[in-house]
Order: sequence, then C-alpha cells, then structure tokens
Amino acid sequence: MTTNEMMMTRQRKWMLYLLAIFVLGAGFTPYMRIFLGLLLGSTISFYNLYLLQKKTIEFTEAVAKKEKARGIGTISRLAAVALAVIIALRYEEYFQMIAVIIGLMTSYIVIMIDFILFKNKDSA
Repeated sequence: MTTNEMMMTRQRKWMLYLLAIFVLGAGFTPYMRIFLGLLLGSTISFYNLYLLQKKTIEFTEAVAKKEKARGIGTISRLAAVALAVIIALRYEEYFQMIAVIIGLMTSYIVIMIDFILFKNKDSA
C-alpha cells in the first residue's frame, strides 16, 4: 500500500469516526438540531472527500500514462454542497444551518490534522 493510499484510508476512517460521534450526539444529547446539522454537513463532506480522492487517483494515473487528464470534479462537489444547503433550508426544524456549514468543512479539517500529525511523524 502506498503512502498516498494509507493517507486516504486514514482520512476516511477519521471521517467515519466523526460521523459516528455526531450520530451519538444527535441521539443522546438535547442538541439534536446541531448534531443533525453536523451530521448532514459531514456526510456530504465525506462524500466530497471520497470524490476528491477518487478523482485524484484518476488524475495522477492519467498524468503518469501521459494521457489527457480530466478535472478533479469541482462542479459535482459544489452541487453536493448546494444539495446539503437546500435540505437544511427546507427542513429548518431539523437542521441548524451553521452546523451544516461547519460539517461541510470537516473533511478539510481532517485532511489538515492528518497532514500535521503524519508530517511530524515522518520527520522524526
């Protein structure tokens, strides 16, 4: 398994842990709207992370084979974000909008934390 594949697996694993925490928070705390918003945003963020990783693999393989490289799927990821916002606006009684937006950023936070932790581990 390459370093890149291990990094992608770690990031997906951490996202699944966060999703599980948000499910528990929605089920066992009085802040259901906040945790459901975080869950909705993080679910879309996890989907976007998966798409980004898949497109990155396809992109690097195309470059390695010296073929024409396709894009990395920005439009599809933005469409998923728009869908999350529309769902949150439509069902305001279940989802808090600020929590959805924070949830949408969780994959980027996971990527940064993973980079910081394992960059320091490699240099030591």
